[in-house]
Amino acid sequence: MPHDEEPLRPLDQTEEKLVRALGNVMTALPRLVDADMVRDGALPLSEYTPLMFLSEAPHHRMRMSELAAVCNLSLSGMTRVVNRLEKQGLIQRAKCQEDLRGWNAVLTGDGLARLREAWPSHLASIRRHVLDNLAGHDLAALGAALQRVATAP
Repeated sequence: MPHDEEPLRPLDQTEEKLVRALGNVMTALPRLVDADMVRDGALPLSEYTPLMFLSEAPHHRMRMSELAAVCNLSLSGMTRVVNRLEKQGLIQRAKCQEDLRGWNAVLTGDGLARLREAWPSHLASIRRHVLDNLAGHDLAALGAALQRVATAP
C-alpha cells in the first residue's frame, strides 16, 4: 500500500470527472494560449513565460536552473529557449557572481519591451480560456487548492 495509508478507494464519478478535466486543462491550455499569442503576432508562450519570470525577478536575472524549474522545463530545454531569446536580443547570459560556475539569464531592455508588447495577447487569452469560464467560482479558494496540488510531496 502506498505510504502506509488506508486501503485504496476507487474514484467516484465526480472525482473521476475532476481528475480527467484537470488533465485536459494541463495539456490543452498551454496549446490554446500559445495559438492565440502566435495568431496575434505576439511571442510564443514558450518564450513569453521565461521573459515573464525574469521580469519579476530581482535585477531581472535568474540562474538558468532556477528559470528552468519555474518554467517547468529541463535545463537543456531551457537552454534551447534561452538560445533563441538571446539571438533575438531579449536575454543575455551572465556568469553567476555567487559561485562563478553557473549562468544567469538576464532580461534585456528589448526583452522587457517585447514582453510588454505580448502581454495584452496573453492576458486576453487567459481571460477567455480560464477566467471567463470560472466566473462565479471562489477563485481564491480554487487557486489555493491548485497550489496545494502542485506542491504536494
